[in-house]
This record gives sequence, C-alpha cells and structure tokens, in this order.
Amino acid sequence: MGHDDKTVAAAPERALDPGRDPGLAALLARAGAGAGPRPVEAWNPPFCGDLDMRIAADGRWFYQGTPIAREALVSLFASILRRDADGRFYLVTPVEKVGIAVEDAPFLAVEMHAAGSGETQSLTFRTHLGEVVVGGDAHPLRFEIEEATGGLKPYILVRGRLEARLTRSLAFDLVALAEEVETDGRQRLGVWSGGRFFAFEPEPETLA
Repeated sequence: MGHDDKTVAAAPERALDPGRDPGLAALLARAGAGAGPRPVEAWNPPFCGDLDMRIAADGRWFYQGTPIAREALVSLFASILRRDADGRFYLVTPVEKVGIAVEDAPFLAVEMHAAGSGETQSLTFRTHLGEVVVGGDAHPLRFEIEEATGGLKPYILVRGRLEARLTRSLAFDLVALAEEVETDGRQRLGVWSGGRFFAFEPEPETLA
C-alpha cells in the first residue's frame, strides 16, 4: 500500500463557484444527479465546442485558470468525462459534448493493495477520486517511459478509455512486486494481476 502526498494539493485560496457561471451551472444540471459515473458511453450528443477546462498532470482540475477545490464538484465532472476514439477528452451530457484538455491521464492511482502471489496475485488500485479497480483483463496495466528521467510510468484502465497514472511511490511499489516470466520466447520483467501478466514494456496505445 502506498501514496504520494505531493499529488494531492492543499485547497487553493480561490475556488470555483459554478453559481457565478450560469453556463457551467447549466452543464452540471444537464449532467444529472447521482453517485458514480454516468452512462456517457451510451450518449451521442452533438459537439458544442471546447471548454476552458484542464486536468493537470498532478490530477488537479482547473476552469478558466482557477483550481476547482471542491472534491464533490470534481467528482461530478469526472462522472461525465469520456475519451473518444479521436484521442480527445470530453465532458458529455445527454444533450451536449464539450472538449477539455488533459495533460497526462485524467486520474491518479494513489493506493494499491496486493493479495496473493505469482499467477494468483491480485492488485487493487484506488484513484484520487475514490474509484477502485482490480488489474486484469477488464482493467489492464500499461507502461510508458518517462522522457525526463527514463523511469517507468505505469497506467491502469479505469473505465471506457479513461486511465489512471500510478503515482511515483506506487510505481516503486509495483516494481518491488516484479517477477521475471518467459513470454513469447524470452524473459520479461513484470507483474501478475487477475490471472494476467503485465510486462514492464511500453506498448502502442490503442483507443479502440
């Protein structure tokens, strides 16, 4: 189990107030109430342009340059987030789709629990917004090499085409669980989860 305190910033001095932005408040109202992700994959609304919203590499959300400090508001936005086959990220309601910018992955995996060992090992991850997924066929891990450091950047699929990047401390925890397994005729270093072996090798990202 691990976490990276640096990835969750303290509440900023200024906070977004959707009540002062009628357009944003209307978008949230159209998103609908209810806990957890909305059925965005089933919605096919028209594209209505881009919104000045950004998810930073550290997981913080910004609107018009202002950090969104309220966790409940961030969770609501995240519940209507979708990544399409074009590689772009959108906030989607039943009647509209607006584009937003994402610097890296939209979520951070901040906690990991390992149970079992070898082929029976199960790795459970919690994101900074409270979503919990277990690595395996439905939630595969993938890896990139960080250009600045040459280090390993692990990601796990959360839902749809949305991924969570493991924090640096979790990446170290993951490497500590590494095993060497022969696949495709050669030895590879990686980890088991959910009956599947994930090699520590970058693979082409697919959005299908």
